[in-house]
Amino acid sequence: MSAEFTACDLTLGEPGETLNAVNKSKNMESEQPIFTVMTGGGGAGEKRLDGAKPSFCGGGGGGDAVALTASDNESGIFSGESEFCVEHESELDWFCGTEQKLICSHCAIVGPCHGHTVTPLSTRVTTIRNQLVDVCEKMQLKALRIEKFINQTLTAKDQRLLAAASRTREQVLAQVSAAREALEEEEQRLLEEVQREEERVEQCLLTQRAHWSQAMGTLSQTRSRLVHMLTHTPDAQLVTNIQDIAERVEEAEGVGEPCDTEQLNLNPGCSDSKLLRGLWATAVLLGPNAYGSVNIKFDERTVSPLLSLSEDLCTLTFLRKKPRKSPPYDPSRFDCWPNALGSLSMSSGTHSWMVDVGDSGAFKVGVCYASMERKGSGNEARLGHNSQSWVLSHYDVDYSFCHAGKKVALQVVKTPRRIGLLLDWPSQTLLFYDPDSSAVLHCVTQHFSAPLLPACAVTDRSITVLN
Repeated sequence: MSAEFTACDLTLGEPGETLNAVNKSKNMESEQPIFTVMTGGGGAGEKRLDGAKPSFCGGGGGGDAVALTASDNESGIFSGESEFCVEHESELDWFCGTEQKLICSHCAIVGPCHGHTVTPLSTRVTTIRNQLVDVCEKMQLKALRIEKFINQTLTAKDQRLLAAASRTREQVLAQVSAAREALEEEEQRLLEEVQREEERVEQCLLTQRAHWSQAMGTLSQTRSRLVHMLTHTPDAQLVTNIQDIAERVEEAEGVGEPCDTEQLNLNPGCSDSKLLRGLWATAVLLGPNAYGSVNIKFDERTVSPLLSLSEDLCTLTFLRKKPRKSPPYDPSRFDCWPNALGSLSMSSGTHSWMVDVGDSGAFKVGVCYASMERKGSGNEARLGHNSQSWVLSHYDVDYSFCHAGKKVALQVVKTPRRIGLLLDWPSQTLLFYDPDSSAVLHCVTQHFSAPLLPACAVTDRSITVLN
């Protein structure tokens, strides 16, 4: 049977085609990805013997290739220890891509693999070997690229890292050293200024003490003489001594009244330093305890009906339309001006907080006494227009500090989106600060006679107390 088979041409599905016509170019097969070949996908060298288009893994029986192979082995068609087809006694020199198994030519023409996508075994092996060579070459090239990346790029990066880290450390140390040197010089200057001011006041006090001690001695001596004259001089002689008495009285009246002056007090301006003030504000507002040690929220009882208060009690929003329903009456509520007060009462220690003003074009931030008027449209209930409130005001493009109806124009280089407030009760200092530019916007020293509350007003968009 085998001899008769070899003497014939294998006829394909259409006349004129032979089994040898199935072979394709090796170059076309080598272009297939190795993964497609290994999974039995139709390649350039594969052809269906019935003349139909090749069948890929996704269709036909390609997806069941493993199961079919196992079934054929179990049925005894192929023997794992033989290279011949058990059924046709022919050499297994073809590969069925559909069922992923070795077959003979008879299996491809009249056998169970008739119409499947088949490839000559030698072509299949050559294709796989060529693609494995390509894969290995690509792996080798990739390994070389990785080695180059490790030896060149990463090594250079490591060296640049060491240099950059060293420069950065030197820069930090240089900046800290410069800041420390400047601060030490400023400390020395301020201490010397305080010392000079102390000596000046002390000298004034000594001069005043000596002058008034002498005046007191003169008065005491004159008074003693007049008392002696009054009690021991006979009437006739007393009358004739009127001129002497007048001189004594004039001498006593020449001694002026003592008067306390600012010259006898230490000038607090002797410790005034923009450098120190800025560093102090930065340390308090942006340091480890930024925004202060306590959370500041708005007291909803004080919020004007022109404003809405967020649920977290931190954001005030201006209402362009007056609400239909007025809030319940409360003696603490501002009824005409768009004001609101914080719930924290400050009468000791140091307090700081931050207000996010965003893009608001009209707002006020500051402090006021708890006794400030809440009702009516007069200045007594208007922040910055009475003696009980101190605020930084922004309207349109202007910034100013307002107190008792007086405005101090502020020069703001960059429009702040946040404003920090710092109240230091021991030094009676209120400071306004821009954390983004580290600039002190304004600082005022004032004698505060009662506890203070955070105070805000807004007539454009929203402002938020940050916690």
